[in-house]
Amino acid sequence: MRPLLGFLCGLLFGVGLVVGGMSDPAKVLNFLDLFGRWDPSLAVVMAGASVTAFIGYRLVRRRDRPLLLPDFQIPRRGPIDTQLMLGAAVFGIGWGIGGFCPGPAWTALPLAARGTLVFLPAMLVGMALASMLKRRRAAKMPMTDGRT
Repeated sequence: MRPLLGFLCGLLFGVGLVVGGMSDPAKVLNFLDLFGRWDPSLAVVMAGASVTAFIGYRLVRRRDRPLLLPDFQIPRRGPIDTQLMLGAAVFGIGWGIGGFCPGPAWTALPLAARGTLVFLPAMLVGMALASMLKRRRAAKMPMTDGRT
């Protein structure tokens, strides 16, 4: 049941991205072009998503537990460190250059949007490299829990 619900939620999210224009890199780049052909329509999409998330979190927090899991997996506030800042910068630069965010890039793939066949493989290679570097870095760190 969980995989089916996950698929349906992802499908609803993808359809929302396509309907909202987030899978069109030209529209995204025009939104980011504040001093050129600025297109503010994606601000409405983002505002709608923010309101929906705000209401959704308020409704979810009223429940004792989720329907299909033993407990909620709500993100907690963590430290703002160099790794977070660099990741955000790389994400923003990639979004600005390609006009794609990872979610909309996947939804644009079946639409044969220009650039997805370059962006998606590059994104996947970047994710694999980041994961490899993180594992390598973790392997080099000394244990600090008292074990030898």
